[in-house]
Amino acid sequence: MPAFTGRTAWIARTLCALALAASLGAAAQQVIAPKVVVLVYFEVGNDTGDQPGELQFWVERDHLDRVIHVPGMSRDVRANADGSEVAVAVGPGAIRPAANLMALGLSPQFDLRRSYWLINGIAGVSPGDTTIGSAFWTDYVINGDLVHFIDPREMPKNWPDGFYALNKSSPDEQPRAQPGSVDDPKSWPADGARIDSRGTVVRMNPELVRWAFAMTKNMALDQTDAMRTLDARYRGFPKAQLAPRVGVGANLTTEAFWHGARMDAWAHRWVNYQTDGLAHFATTAENDSGAMVALSALTQAGRADWNRALLLRTGSNFDRQAPGMTAEQSANSEKHAAYTAYIPALNAAYSVGERVVKAICEQWPQYRDHLP
Repeated sequence: MPAFTGRTAWIARTLCALALAASLGAAAQQVIAPKVVVLVYFEVGNDTGDQPGELQFWVERDHLDRVIHVPGMSRDVRANADGSEVAVAVGPGAIRPAANLMALGLSPQFDLRRSYWLINGIAGVSPGDTTIGSAFWTDYVINGDLVHFIDPREMPKNWPDGFYALNKSSPDEQPRAQPGSVDDPKSWPADGARIDSRGTVVRMNPELVRWAFAMTKNMALDQTDAMRTLDARYRGFPKAQLAPRVGVGANLTTEAFWHGARMDAWAHRWVNYQTDGLAHFATTAENDSGAMVALSALTQAGRADWNRALLLRTGSNFDRQAPGMTAEQSANSEKHAAYTAYIPALNAAYSVGERVVKAICEQWPQYRDHLP
């Protein structure tokens, strides 16, 4: 009887070991290692079949039919049949994208170490620089929230606006950063993604930005009659009268949906100031600082590679009023998910982004270990 008990115990231990090995093997087989992660920030309703947000065109047009729940994420991940492409909406705001992205990057369900990232969404654009419907590959991400601010009604009369850096006493105080320090973008090496000590300035990988822009710069983008009518109101802004285009420029991230000529002037000044003149303001949105700080952290943890990340923003609305309008009239004439160029901007985000996604997926053996 004791021998039988020992044999039974041995069999039980063996079966448990085999079950554990099978479980681990199955888990290993289920790990998804996408070639491309498409990251957006909002969806209006469902992922498919209703009014589209930033995610829906990717899910429907790229057949991302698999639904994957990731603990800690506020929305399920979508994937295609072989897992080579996944997409997820991680917003709104700047804090939630960072939290969602960390949950995704640390999930054992995914291996993202060699994945490329296409972060994309709609944005406000300045009529002094471009027209709605345009698409911009982001070269710098500037956090416009981590600042000192004095209400303009109480600020010194010679200030251009009430914003100034945390460690400064006035809007244009120099030097902005100690020359040669990590906070001095002019001292950064020419290659690779970079970030300053507070995460207020992020430079995207210049080589990858150039590659994506070269591939897409001549693409024709949608322009509707409603867009042309709105463009025509911006008399004295010749670039607002042009057809939508693909360009390169900086994204200013703020969680406040600001609007108006004075804020547009601040945006241009702040981007120029924070990058020591290296970048020019192109788009305004609320999410990208949080996402890029999180992606930087995941890179340091060995869970991702932010040198493989691209950021694409497309203009759904102007960020300031046209001549003859007040800022309030202009802001309230455009509503979220119903902007004049809302659908064209979503289409541009997909069509321009998809050209790059397709190139990466088709040439993955080449791109897997070496950046383009």
